[in-house]
Amino acid sequence: MPSFDLVSKVDLQTLDNAVNVVNKEITNRFDFKGSHVVIDLNKKEFKMNLEADSDMKIDQIVDVMISRSMKQGLAAEIYDLSKESYVSGKITKKEIPVRNGIKQEDAKKIVKLIKDSGLKVQAAIMDDIIRITGKKIDDLQEVIALSKTWNLGLALQYVNMKS
Repeated sequence: MPSFDLVSKVDLQTLDNAVNVVNKEITNRFDFKGSHVVIDLNKKEFKMNLEADSDMKIDQIVDVMISRSMKQGLAAEIYDLSKESYVSGKITKKEIPVRNGIKQEDAKKIVKLIKDSGLKVQAAIMDDIIRITGKKIDDLQEVIALSKTWNLGLALQYVNMKS
């Protein structure tokens, strides 16, 4: 029976490369000369810690981070930008979690969307992976096309396709 896995994984090496490119670009920019800037990636917790002189500079770093990540092949949805930056003394700090894996509540939403679509496929949640099986490979391709229209705020990948 044909199947594929729906995942939301972030390649750590690609993310590290994007952070290094952003670090190099920000240190060479004229508007950041002589100012305090720290861009740190916590690889164990999948979090980015940003520090700058002002909230505006934090926003500029985030914009550069998103554009450079997209050039590296990472989706912009991997960054959870819901947390606001905060002031600590003279420095503004922001912590940006990187979404890696599908959370349980998001997985349930995806399974519900697949079931509501009326396609003849089964979706099973396996930790942070959703395995989708069907009798025909065309049904699976319809699920992939349908999933690209969902606005869940997740970077979804389709892996392990078996026919």
